[in-house]
Amino acid sequence: MNMEPETTYENYIYKLIQEDMDTGAYSRDICTRFPPEPNGYLHIGSAYAIHTNYMLARAFHGRFNLRFDDTNPLKEDMEYVNAIIEDINWLGYSPGEHIYYGSDYSEEIYSSAVRLIKQGKAYVCDLSPEEVTAYRGTLTEPGTDSPYRARSAEENLGLFAEMKQGSYPNGARVLRAKIDMASPNINLRDPVIYRIIHAAHYRTGNTWCIYPMYDFAHPIQDAVEGVTHSLCSIEFKDHRPLYEWVLNELSIPEAPKQREFGRVNVTGVVTSKRYIRQLVAGSYVDGWDDPRLPTIRGLRRRGFTPESIRNFVNGIGFVRHSTIVDISMLEHALRQDLKAKVPAVMAVLRPLRVVITNLPEDSNEWLAIENNSENTVLGERKVPFSRTVYIEREDFMEVPVKGFHRLAPGAEVRLKGAYFIKCNEVVKDEATGEITELRCTYDPRTRSGSGFTERKVKATLHWVSAEHGIRADVHLYERLLKDNDSPKEDGEAWDDYLNPDSLTVLKDCILEPSAGTARPEDKFQFIRHGFFCADRKHSSPGKPVFNRIVALKDSWKG
Repeated sequence: MNMEPETTYENYIYKLIQEDMDTGAYSRDICTRFPPEPNGYLHIGSAYAIHTNYMLARAFHGRFNLRFDDTNPLKEDMEYVNAIIEDINWLGYSPGEHIYYGSDYSEEIYSSAVRLIKQGKAYVCDLSPEEVTAYRGTLTEPGTDSPYRARSAEENLGLFAEMKQGSYPNGARVLRAKIDMASPNINLRDPVIYRIIHAAHYRTGNTWCIYPMYDFAHPIQDAVEGVTHSLCSIEFKDHRPLYEWVLNELSIPEAPKQREFGRVNVTGVVTSKRYIRQLVAGSYVDGWDDPRLPTIRGLRRRGFTPESIRNFVNGIGFVRHSTIVDISMLEHALRQDLKAKVPAVMAVLRPLRVVITNLPEDSNEWLAIENNSENTVLGERKVPFSRTVYIEREDFMEVPVKGFHRLAPGAEVRLKGAYFIKCNEVVKDEATGEITELRCTYDPRTRSGSGFTERKVKATLHWVSAEHGIRADVHLYERLLKDNDSPKEDGEAWDDYLNPDSLTVLKDCILEPSAGTARPEDKFQFIRHGFFCADRKHSSPGKPVFNRIVALKDSWKG
């Protein structure tokens, strides 16, 4: 992978790890982990977190773990597990055999809770969720002890065992850590560490009806796996004291260290899984892989390459605080990756028929045209030239305005890789007045590469043979949001926030035949239109659908 250490590693976490290496803080290899909850799909922000963990492990010749935080049976599903593994491998951050599941550590986590109860550091609480919140206090006022805080270890052990056996309904009791209800850090005010959930888990079935909270499970899972540096996004900074408290009370040797880095948000897209779920459920988008979404699946379907995404997150560098990155940076990384990789083809998106009257009706000439002007290794292809071709409707103007140099009555242009043509006649629909056909003549002396210099033309147009061209639908995408804004309250409609022009569908576009054999995810540069990808979801044999990945130049303003 083309990710150079000097652009990524020189940050305070790298220096912390280096200090730990120098002082011999760990007798095991450096190990980081990415812990997604399998309740949705990865997105561009996830790619940044994965990159940070993966590259720091790689810098120290250590190990990178993928561990699923699957301790909530109400939201998680194997569908998401499989998708996350596939997406991480596609991105190029493969964990290899180091794929783990938090649910596999259920016994260790339960035993840890029992240890805390025996040490007088945890207790069963009967307060309702609303009461727990009320007793917790505020940022300026200390909390109030639960009336159940003084229960003996023996009573707590018995009640916790009954919770595990399924003796109580959801919400009847919780297990809380006994820390400090007056702590200035609300996360240390006797946080809930276990709750009752009577629901089948996608891996463990009905074996358990109590499940640990993430803040309790997280450090124990890290310790079991031998993680040395638990790298989290910045919102977990205030949770770090609880992470350290759990490891300290359990006397974990060579305990992992939690450190935080900033979140990365991208303008014009939605990265909240909760919001994306609303868009999917409301049919505002075409599933989690909609090309307008910043999910890895959506970006892949749109036509983004793993290299472009890696280069994008690598180019951001390390950020300490949450930051917003303009989407043009992501597009730039994509253009830089594609421009020398993909072949160019001619595609007419809004066709206008052109008949070359001085060519015989059965005329067919196959012209050699280069595939990529920046990469001669891609060679050239044969393009059929026939009596009837299509050009873009916008490339003709019956009454040309000043500065219009394309085709007009009596004007002459070059057809790319072919000949000069001159418009002699305009044919219109008698009922509507719409232009339906142009009748032109060509100059056989002016074939591209012939050295003809008698006269010059100011425009070169792309075109497609009517006889040989293939028909395809083309999807043109713009940003999904009108502004960088989302609904403020649950249940608020998305309609006022979405760009109504985020998707334009063009039917029956005409493409040169070399694009007809495109497989899903094959990429091309459509001359003058941008970079396009064969849609992996809606393409079918003989009827491809192409998504515009990105325009040739940045047209979005962040």
